[in-house]
Amino acid sequence: MAQTCWPYFDPEFENLSVKINPPRVSVDNTSCGHCTVVKVDSVNKPGILLEVVQILSDLDFTITKAYISSDGGWFMDVFHVTDQQGKKITDGRTIDYIEKALGPKGQTAEWMKNCPGKRVGVHSVGNHTTIELVGRNRPGLLSEISAVLADLQFNVAAGEVWTHNKRIACVLYVNDSSKNHEVHDMNRLSIMEEQLKHILHGCEEDEKVARTSFSTRFTHIDRRLHQMLFAERDYEGGGVTSEVDRASSFKPKIAVDRCVEKGYSVVSVQCKNRAKLMFDIVCTLTDMQYVVFHANIWSNGPYASQEYFIRHMDGCTLEAEGEKESVVKCLEAAIHRRVSEGLSLEVCAKDRVGLLSEVTRILRENGLSVRRAVISTVGEQAVNVFYVRDAYGNPVDTKTIEALRQEIGHSMMLNVKKDPGSAKAPQAEAEADAETEASSGWSKASFFFGNLLEKLLA
Repeated sequence: MAQTCWPYFDPEFENLSVKINPPRVSVDNTSCGHCTVVKVDSVNKPGILLEVVQILSDLDFTITKAYISSDGGWFMDVFHVTDQQGKKITDGRTIDYIEKALGPKGQTAEWMKNCPGKRVGVHSVGNHTTIELVGRNRPGLLSEISAVLADLQFNVAAGEVWTHNKRIACVLYVNDSSKNHEVHDMNRLSIMEEQLKHILHGCEEDEKVARTSFSTRFTHIDRRLHQMLFAERDYEGGGVTSEVDRASSFKPKIAVDRCVEKGYSVVSVQCKNRAKLMFDIVCTLTDMQYVVFHANIWSNGPYASQEYFIRHMDGCTLEAEGEKESVVKCLEAAIHRRVSEGLSLEVCAKDRVGLLSEVTRILRENGLSVRRAVISTVGEQAVNVFYVRDAYGNPVDTKTIEALRQEIGHSMMLNVKKDPGSAKAPQAEAEADAETEASSGWSKASFFFGNLLEKLLA
């Protein structure tokens, strides 16, 4: 017989429960020799696992091991985390942030307002208008989108762009360049919407999928991108297997089985380990209306194994083969969306209107296709990261890299990182990086997006 996952939640009763039994958060750097252990005990409620994992992911932590238990009225979990360099979390400000964000005051309006994570985009964005775009992808599309924004004098302060299975999803934070606040001119917004829709449509069949929307609210970028591509059913059709999987010969292995004794369905995932992997999986299960009761997460070198004990929101397990296949396909798509296929180009320059348009135009004119992009602003400095391949999906050759360096010039800082999808990166890329760092005095690590937290908290 099906069991009900969540009884009716009375907000007043839930608030009373939290006051009586406030969340307990522990950040432990002594019990494990190579990682920080974060423990959270709290009253159970719908979506709490995603909230916790989202906060840890926003800090760019890698979850190497985790134990989750939320069956009943209490939520208990343990996370073993490291920073991007594989080290413990020792910075006092970061630890204080974890304790506040996951603790009793984690959901207060004031704390959420000042949260430096991606829940509010980038800390220095300020007033903004959020643009959401989704449609069919094609070479040069990002360049066309950014050109429209530049022509209308909108500055792109932050955002992300994901592409997967011939689809593109963007969440961009833009400001009115003349006043540095959200756009109030409805006529300008109307013109922008019309032009962007025209670009996204491309051909008649695209009108069924192309969408734009505007708002002045903050949104969690990663969560929204997952939702947008999921709604576009990017998990269907061909092209799911990525270049990274083909190069590494390690395609994600996903299976759905039954745990008869406890009445759960067990989703097991084996794939290459990376930051935010657990968030991507939990986010997708949540959006598919499944509840995670227990989970075991562990990693062995570069690979990760994850098990989730789930039921549907109505308490039922997954019985139909079609439903199991759907879970496998959707999780596989969620894992691939964030995979950084292609060469990583980090462009740093003084922020200005048209910067994104200029850089994406140069990439397009050199025959490069943007697979993913992260746009951010720290003070007056723009830090944009592009993951690119050539127009046919192949790794970028050394000649193209040198052409990019010549065209971008000295007004911008260009850092190049090896292509994760290729077995061996061209030696010229590493040599060019070393030469750039030596001549400029800037290091690649100093402007990598994952290191922005230290600057934001300063």
